[in-house]
Amino acid sequence: MSIKVIGLMELTDPNAFEEYRKQVGQTVELYKGLIYARGAITEIFWNELNCNPFSAYVELHFPSQEDAHAWANSPQYQALVPIRNQAMKLTLFGVTI
Repeated sequence: MSIKVIGLMELTDPNAFEEYRKQVGQTVELYKGLIYARGAITEIFWNELNCNPFSAYVELHFPSQEDAHAWANSPQYQALVPIRNQAMKLTLFGVTI
């Protein structure tokens, strides 16, 4: 079953974000994934869960949940986590499709 991985981001360091963005796509591709969409959040219609603010999002597609897990825990992606932590606060979750 295919899975979408959705990331909600509050960007904190634009330079670190550009460095992260340059490298993350290669790690996704190594694990059969695709960056399907990304962009800026322009409006929040409801926030009944009182989520922390976020300004950007990303949508990744993977063929399976196993591929998504392999990517998220891979040495290639884990090497980017320090840059990611400097660049943003992130909520990342999977949705089966």
